[in-house]
Amino acid sequence: MKTFSISVDIAASPEKVWATMSDVERWHEWTASITSVTRLDKGPLAVGARARVRQPKLLPADFVVTELDAGKGFTWVTRSVGVSATARHVVEPMPGGARATLSVEFDGIAAPIVAWLTRGLNNRYLALEAAGLKTRAETAKDAEAASPQPREQG
Repeated sequence: MKTFSISVDIAASPEKVWATMSDVERWHEWTASITSVTRLDKGPLAVGARARVRQPKLLPADFVVTELDAGKGFTWVTRSVGVSATARHVVEPMPGGARATLSVEFDGIAAPIVAWLTRGLNNRYLALEAAGLKTRAETAKDAEAASPQPREQG
């Protein structure tokens, strides 16, 4: 199992960060790591909800939401032959705003080689997503002053 992760402090309310993060079909508007996210079912993001994610340099992947704590975070999983990818998106309050933590974990027999082959891309995409989320949430009309830049982990 290999996990890539990044956290970013955001000078916006946890509610604003959650609203931005959970509106998955608009991710392409604020991060270059996403070409499109298409929901495959109707209704709010919920456990069991499905979405097709298209990213540059990667094959399309169908994700299923496996965990959701409204206002705080969600996890979704995609599976392929020999590997699964679990992506977590967490928002937590902190003084002056919120902290978002984004991660992707690879598991399965092919996970070590997939993680090794895509390590640079994973770190680059997580950094783009953290920076884009920060900018999008902070530039909303109720956002406050800027805060520190993303920090890579793992």
